[in-house]
Amino acid sequence: MSTSFDRYQKRKLISSYFSVVISIALVLFLLGCLGLLVLNAKKVADHFREQVVVTIYLNDSAKDVEVKQLQNTLAMAEYTKEAKYVSKEEAAQIVKSDIGEDFMEFLGANPLQNSIDVYLKADYVTNETLDGITAELSNKAFIEDIKYDNDLVEIMNNNVKKITFWVLILSGIFTFIAVLLINSSIRLAVYSKRFIIKTMQMVGATKRFIRKPFVFKSIQLGIIGAIVALIGMAFVLYYLDKTFPEVELLQNPILIGALFVGIFFLGILITWISTFIATQRFLNLKTDQLYY
Repeated sequence: MSTSFDRYQKRKLISSYFSVVISIALVLFLLGCLGLLVLNAKKVADHFREQVVVTIYLNDSAKDVEVKQLQNTLAMAEYTKEAKYVSKEEAAQIVKSDIGEDFMEFLGANPLQNSIDVYLKADYVTNETLDGITAELSNKAFIEDIKYDNDLVEIMNNNVKKITFWVLILSGIFTFIAVLLINSSIRLAVYSKRFIIKTMQMVGATKRFIRKPFVFKSIQLGIIGAIVALIGMAFVLYYLDKTFPEVELLQNPILIGALFVGIFFLGILITWISTFIATQRFLNLKTDQLYY
């Protein structure tokens, strides 16, 4: 009978430990994914900003040497990521590919113009910078027009500011919730052993002696939960990097490594503090208060 009871108690203990590990792993995993989002928010925003194109349309009378000189000047400018010359023939092929038919058969000629597509560095994608570039280039006689999506730039910059603000707010809230959830799981695990704690205290064991195995076991569970969470984060990061290689999520391994180390030690720290507080609470209770 005692053997059967011991096996039951062992299964119950393992189940309790398993639930604590899963709780810690899930919370740290979500917190780590949010950390990845925070670290890469600017990079993702910069990627979309750098898709904005400034198209400089050239007159048919423009000389090759003038066009080449302009392209080189733009390519070397501090605000330029890439300056690409697009001939009217290339533009026609792009339009043909987009609409799925040859529009020149109906028109009898190619109405498009030679142009230079300028892609700016992310920090320069602002209406002020774009207006300055337009004003600087407008005095060249062989440039017919300069176009970019002014509304898109304004909306994009406003949305980036809003998203960055709310991501930081959510990070703080989620970190607080993570601490509460892990603390609750640890407290429930310690609560199930409150009578053992009081019995040890009644036979003369010191608080430090009683607390030590609980803290040590919780730290072990925290380490296991953190490792599980880090494995999940690594899979998510690998998948996102393969799916969106242009964002270059792995470009800064030092920051990512620091995040992984931070999540690992956060799991240890929260479990240690939670166990210390929980055991201290039950150590300070009177025997008759253990039933409430």
